[in-house]
Amino acid sequence: MSQSPKVLSTEDLNTADAKWVGLKKINWQDQTGKERVWEAADRRTRGKSGIDAVAVLALIRSKTRTFPISTVIIEQYRPPVGNFVVELPAGLIDDGETPEGAAIRELQEETGYEAEGVLDSSAVLVSDPGMTTANMKLVVLDVPLNGDMESPDQNLQNGESIVRRTVEVKRLYQELKEYEKKDYLVDARLLHLAAGFDLAERLRAGDIPS
Repeated sequence: MSQSPKVLSTEDLNTADAKWVGLKKINWQDQTGKERVWEAADRRTRGKSGIDAVAVLALIRSKTRTFPISTVIIEQYRPPVGNFVVELPAGLIDDGETPEGAAIRELQEETGYEAEGVLDSSAVLVSDPGMTTANMKLVVLDVPLNGDMESPDQNLQNGESIVRRTVEVKRLYQELKEYEKKDYLVDARLLHLAAGFDLAERLRAGDIPS
């Protein structure tokens, strides 16, 4: 029987017992020459590429222009924050895999959509450099459909529970704001992307004084 996920308990974890994440003590020197100490978490899954993960911005378009250019976002429960989070499709890069290959794989697994090409692949990015050494790339994928919007079957791994939603790119920012009313959390990187696009559209339309 399906039920709502929830956090049962939280306790301190010895870093030696952690499988996925380690804790580092960094000794460093600041711009005045003073020696300092920093604590940071790092992933133990980083492969030879030196890049931990990818996030995927899929641009879903109709070859017959029957729907506006859209993208796909996902909803999944995240135990560290004890809540459902709205995110871009994303995942770790397997050993021997390129970031772009990982992006295509993760998109298909989490959403069912098949990409036909890579439109852009960012430089290496960090999202919380004051806390973790984790890094990633943003990969933009081209997902052309023959006609109407489709909802292909997901290919989720065991234990994954992900809800997929397709959203018009022009409405992404407004859709994310609606999630606040449902007590969902929104991933900061996704909101930054949507807010930037919305701001660019408003500037272009002359809604904001230049």
